[in-house]
Order: sequence, then structure tokens, then C-alpha cells
Amino acid sequence: MSAIIIATVVIGLVGVAVGIALVYIGNRFHVEVDERETAIREVLPGNNCGACGYAGCDAVAAAIVNGEAVASACPVGGAPVTAKINEIMGTHSEAGERKVAFVRCNGTCVHTSTKNNYVGIKDCRAVVLSQLYPWDCDHGCMGFGSCAAVCPQHAITVKDGVAVVDKEACIGCGLCAKECPKNLIELVPYSQKTVVRCMNTDKGKDVKLVCEVGCIGCRLCTKQCENGAITVDNNLAHIDYASCTNCGKCAAKCPQKTITTLA
Repeated sequence: MSAIIIATVVIGLVGVAVGIALVYIGNRFHVEVDERETAIREVLPGNNCGACGYAGCDAVAAAIVNGEAVASACPVGGAPVTAKINEIMGTHSEAGERKVAFVRCNGTCVHTSTKNNYVGIKDCRAVVLSQLYPWDCDHGCMGFGSCAAVCPQHAITVKDGVAVVDKEACIGCGLCAKECPKNLIELVPYSQKTVVRCMNTDKGKDVKLVCEVGCIGCRLCTKQCENGAITVDNNLAHIDYASCTNCGKCAAKCPQKTITTLA
């Protein structure tokens, strides 16, 4: 019986000693956290999406307090979050326009044909590695939804073989763009209406063979733009969103209907 009592006392003393040691170590190595950092972390969306270029919301909050990032560093939070961070930091940074994801492909199964009956892993990267592209156009969306799988807002669906983004649900985190192995997804300003839905850089005659709505590099769009916002490089039209006024003249003239208007 005495042995049990002795063991209990020893264990209790060891526990007390460990507790004292942990308290000492905690105080000894305690790192002071700026209250502003905690306040900023509370107003951030909390998605930890990395769209700001940092590892997560904790990291960008620390960067803002340390002067390594501006108050508008979070593209997801937009103007409301930037205003709150400005208030906390006593700064006057202006938030940039909200951005949303856009899939640069319009080659649905209606506009292109099946080339391979792919039966492997239903993942876009796996398809690229296999080189067994399901559609005639090797430049377009494969439609296996890898982008949709990583979207935290479920803003992406696959319709008729092509990924489609719900711009109202999209928070512009950019995870889908990073996931797409063909770099078909880009972030565009929310107000942008006129877009080029193609990434095929082949010559016009070759594009027509694989897709009814692919860009053929005809340059008719460039002749319509009064602001020089459209250029054709490597057989593919590009729009400078900063210069584009969304007049729609280029879309109206495009013979392939490659240039369209976002809803």
C-alpha cells in the first residue's frame, strides 16, 4: 500500500515540476504579437487562399503590420476589408477592383469533336501527362473539373465539356488558375465584359479544323478597337483590360465569335 502512495506522490511531484517548467519556458520564449496584427486577422476573410501572395491570412496580416504589404493586399476582401485595415493601420491605401476567374475557352462539345476516349484518372493534369487529349483541340479545356475541385466557393461547374465560372460566387482567390495545367484560367476585373475565349495559337486554317469558335488571328478585331486595346500575337487575340472600354465592337465583328461578352 505504501508503494502505491509513494508512486502517486512521485508522479504528482513530477507533474508539478513539468508544469512549472512549461510555464517558465512559455514566459522565456514568449513572442509579443502586435495587437494590430490580431485585429487585421479578424477582418480578413479567413480563406487562406494565397491570392495575396502570402501563405495565408496570418502571414499577410503580419506583412501588413511590418510594412511589407499594403492594406489592400487581400484581393478577396475588396474595398470593405481594405477600409477596415486602413482604419487599424492609420493608412489610406485604395483597394483595387475585384477580380474574378475567367476560362479562356469556348470549345464546348458542340463546337469541337472527340478525339480520344480517355478512361484514366479524371484529372486534368493526369490527362496532360498522358497526352491523350479528349478533344480535337489540344489547347482547350479538357472538362474534367480539376479547377472546380479546388474552388472553395464552388463557383465553377463543367458544362458541355468546358469549365464555367459563376462570377458572382467567385472570390478571385486564383486557386483554379494555379490548378489548370493549360493556364486557361486568368483573373479579370469584375467589370470587364469583353473577353477572348480561346488559347489556341495555331494558324487559322488549323484552328478551324478542330474548333468552330477558335481564334484564327484574322486581326479584324484590332481594326475595330479605337483604343488599341486588342493585339494579335502568335495567331491569338489579346485584350488589354486597362485600355478596353467594353464597347463590344470587336465582339460584333469577330467572324468566329471567339470574342464574347461575359454575363
